Amino acid sequence: MPKFAANLSLLYPEFEFLDRFGAAAADGFGAVEFMSPYEYEPEQLADCLHAHKLTQSLFNLPSGDWAGGERGIACLPDRKEEFRAGVDRAIAYAKVLDCKKINCLAGLVPEAADPGELERTLIENLSYAAPRLAAAGVMLLLEAVNTRDVPGFLIPRVSDAVRIIKEVKTASVRVQYDFYHAQIMQGDLMETFALHQDVIGHVQIADNPGRHEPGSGEINYPFIFSELDRLGYDGFVGCEYKPARATSEGLDWIKPYL
Repeated sequence: MPKFAANLSLLYPEFEFLDRFGAAAADGFGAVEFMSPYEYEPEQLADCLHAHKLTQSLFNLPSGDWAGGERGIACLPDRKEEFRAGVDRAIAYAKVLDCKKINCLAGLVPEAADPGELERTLIENLSYAAPRLAAAGVMLLLEAVNTRDVPGFLIPRVSDAVRIIKEVKTASVRVQYDFYHAQIMQGDLMETFALHQDVIGHVQIADNPGRHEPGSGEINYPFIFSELDRLGYDGFVGCEYKPARATSEGLDWIKPYL
């Protein structure tokens, strides 16, 4: 049976962020994830986890100026030192939160940039980060993000992420497989998952269109969940969707699994 993690960056927007931990626990979640912990002291977040008996399943490396439109800096040649400082900061948070997986967003392709140079920079940065995270007991993930929601994202398809990871040449870097992004870019969801399962370290879900709850769109999530079980996936399933109404009211889809 899948193990679900509530993504607190998107779920429970009706609550202040630190109150979302309790709301998730009250609804039966045993784990949480979110994009960025860096707006809070790690001890604050750890207190929320411990108070509600929650596991921290995932967060992202520092991703640049999010409010200003940046979606990662790992591919940017002039931001290498910032990326490396972000690795150290992420490790410090992971130790306090006892988090075993950290996701990397590659970033957007700047105007007139050389995609080959961007990919080489990404590979270099992943090669720098992976052994340092592994030494701290943390797996590094690379996520493919669709270019309809995020135009210009460097790594839009699962196959792109797999190709880059193979260039890094370490088993401690895996793919974060987001079924929503994959549906938009390529479909064929479970065949793609099965093909790349050996390099997939985490999965996330949302339905399409709208990025709302499972069951609100075209993706057959009961089939996906049963297939994840059949294929032996035992990691967390991150619920990274935009609730169409109050979060708790839209959780009928998950009740059979909680």
